[in-house]
Amino acid sequence: MTDAADRDRPDLLTVLRLLAEEVPSHRFEELLLRAERTCSPEERERLEQAVRLAHVIHASQHRRRQREDGLAELVDTARDMTQPRDLGELMRVISRRVKRITKADMACIGLYEDDGTLNLHAAEGATTGMWAEVRPSTGAGQQAMTSGAPFWTADYLRDDRFEHCPQADEMVRAEGIASLLAVPLVHGDSTLGVLYCANRTVRHLTPDEIGLACSLAALGAVSLERAERLQDASDEVSELETDGFRTRTTLARLQQLADIHSHLMGLLLSGADLETLAQAAADALDGTVQLRNPAGRIITATAPLPDLDDNAVTEVSWDAHAQRAPIPYGGDTWIAPVVAGAENLGFAVLRPATPLIGEDERLLHLVTQVFALHLLLRHGTAAAESPVPDELLDELIALPSGDSRRAHRLEQRLSRAGLDPAAPHVLLVVRIEGGPHGRAMMWASSYAYRHGGLKTARDGNIVLLLPGTAASDTARSVAGVLSAVLGHPVTVGASGPGRGPTEAGRLHQEAVRCLKALTTLDAVGSAAALDDLGFVGLLLSDGHDVGGFIENAIGPVLAYDRDNDTELVKTLEAYFATGASPSRAADRLHIHANTVSRRLERVAVLLGPRWQQPDRSLDVQLALRIHRMRALLRPDTVGAPEA
Repeated sequence: MTDAADRDRPDLLTVLRLLAEEVPSHRFEELLLRAERTCSPEERERLEQAVRLAHVIHASQHRRRQREDGLAELVDTARDMTQPRDLGELMRVISRRVKRITKADMACIGLYEDDGTLNLHAAEGATTGMWAEVRPSTGAGQQAMTSGAPFWTADYLRDDRFEHCPQADEMVRAEGIASLLAVPLVHGDSTLGVLYCANRTVRHLTPDEIGLACSLAALGAVSLERAERLQDASDEVSELETDGFRTRTTLARLQQLADIHSHLMGLLLSGADLETLAQAAADALDGTVQLRNPAGRIITATAPLPDLDDNAVTEVSWDAHAQRAPIPYGGDTWIAPVVAGAENLGFAVLRPATPLIGEDERLLHLVTQVFALHLLLRHGTAAAESPVPDELLDELIALPSGDSRRAHRLEQRLSRAGLDPAAPHVLLVVRIEGGPHGRAMMWASSYAYRHGGLKTARDGNIVLLLPGTAASDTARSVAGVLSAVLGHPVTVGASGPGRGPTEAGRLHQEAVRCLKALTTLDAVGSAAALDDLGFVGLLLSDGHDVGGFIENAIGPVLAYDRDNDTELVKTLEAYFATGASPSRAADRLHIHANTVSRRLERVAVLLGPRWQQPDRSLDVQLALRIHRMRALLRPDTVGAPEA
């Protein structure tokens, strides 16, 4: 009993004992109450001083314990951050730890973006989702980043020490935040962002709490930097792995392509026919394969494709030849050119069972090469020794008129190419009025092939040598079709007909002159032969076919007079000589005006209703004059005109 009383005696020793036992503060107050009953005033004063000192020591011990707890939490946080985590998970760990250490109601991280704003992440304790939409460019976070030191405000919305961000203020109101701490995340010389701690009541943080938050921010900045580097390294490793896989896949596919090409070449060298080669190609490409000639006609096919529009496919093949590469058609079909140098041998049509990927297009190109080799081998030595069609037409145009030996060799080559050198032919020079020429050249190659002619390109124009006698009709037909194919006009000058290899040079010169005349006459986009140009064509023609000009202009009238013993020519001469006046022409001929009118009606029937139009009338008058002069100078061949 005595020992218990001694322990509770209100003296300095009891104060020290209570302090050592770390009792609650109210135990010291109880000691002072007992001292009032049992101690003298001097003793009570000394005891009160001792209790006050005990309170100070007790508070210091409490702060020490808080620091120890905070440091322990910091150590746990550092250990937590050393675990392998992605960036998002690491930020959540940091937010969760700082919220617990500072006893905050909410915590989050704002990462600095290139546009100068902070992008908020990993919000802990948020009651709304507004934080995900806020990107503050001003505010406490920017203030902390600018100063490089923590920034604390006990009443955020009323604090005027920084520039407020309206979006951030709206979020603060929605979350009910009053006080806020912003600590910069600094690593080396770079600032990664800001660590936020917020409370929904007005609160004053102690220096120890702010210091712990700064320590955690420093650890977090190091961890975030490391996590970003690890993420970058991981991305690079993943990319390298993907590249490696892609490279291995490509190498395997290239090996497969090499095996397929070797197999096709083996079939070719063993004398396999086109049907066998096409089937092997179809098996390799897992689809249907057709080989077509330049005109679009099927040479061989592994299966029919009835839904294909032959004309459309042929037009697409012109683009494929122009690009010298396979091109898609209709979403599930490919058109690939089959060429040997500049020679168009046709094209291949492929409809694969699955879409072409990666090196499949290269395999299609290899298949067309095998087709080209087979077609060349099938033509034999003669085809190998003969020039390609473009070169053949170039040689015909450059052939001198007196070189009979060379002309004979060219006739033989024309025959081997399946062309008749003795048949009449016309020559067209086509100028493309705008747009690329590749598609037009491919169309011309196909057109010449289909019509048994030749094609070349000279001075930027397309030259066609085609069998036939109607140069004008052929020119208009070519112009109409090619303009529709290209979508813009072409100008065509034509000449002919001619026969034999030696005529090609003359026809080419006349067609070029005709093309230039159309340009001079502002007839770009039209088509004509020399015969269509009237007396202009007569002047431009190398042969100066006067008889042909007269025949084209007034031939039907001359024939009518000759067959019916009439005087239509004489009436026309009088009509034009009197200024196209029927009455004065009647006076000059000493006949009735009605007779002149009836004769002129007959002329209109023979020459067409446009015979009195200015351009046609000029040709008629020139033909009448030339006819009269020829009759005066050569009465043995043409009857002399009556005076």
